[in-house]
Amino acid sequence: MKAFVTGGTGFIGANVVRDLLKRNVGVRALCRSGSPRGNLEGLDIEIVEGDLRDVQSLRRGMAGCQLVFHVGALYSFWVRPAGLIYEVNVDGTRNVFDAALEEGIERVVYTSSVAALGLRDDGRPADETVLTTVDRVVGDYKKTKFLAEQIALEYSVELPIVIVNPSFPVGAWDAKPTPTGQTILDFLNRKMPAYLDTGM
Repeated sequence: MKAFVTGGTGFIGANVVRDLLKRNVGVRALCRSGSPRGNLEGLDIEIVEGDLRDVQSLRRGMAGCQLVFHVGALYSFWVRPAGLIYEVNVDGTRNVFDAALEEGIERVVYTSSVAALGLRDDGRPADETVLTTVDRVVGDYKKTKFLAEQIALEYSVELPIVIVNPSFPVGAWDAKPTPTGQTILDFLNRKMPAYLDTGM
């Protein structure tokens, strides 16, 4: 069994890669040219250079694999120009699913976000039954995750897709750190003068 992992150099992706290896699943990871690869050093995996915006690199990466873990995304609360985050997170997700169909992938696990879910009026935790609309989602990152999840739902008719919605992940291999990790560091280092309710 072999899995193709997008976003393997990132925080969640590096943890997915390690978990797959523990389960004796072979791993081929997509890495952008020039992307830091410290999270993957010393691991017995294949690296394929490519980009979520390049369908041919995705097909090369998926060739001979049975599983795809689409963890890759541009995770930033502020991106300018805003079009880039839509190209990567929305169009890139469609590219992953198109390539998976072409390569006969047996199952795709798509890492979405709690940002793609709605909020309950009573403040209780939401799940996938709590729906929202794109106009109720605040911020480009959250909008892209919502739109990409809608694409995943469309493709799930012909492609076996599992959607996961992490909320505020913390842990090992958050090397950059992610915006989530940076928020925690800023709080711990007393660099956060205010609290912002981002709806997550």
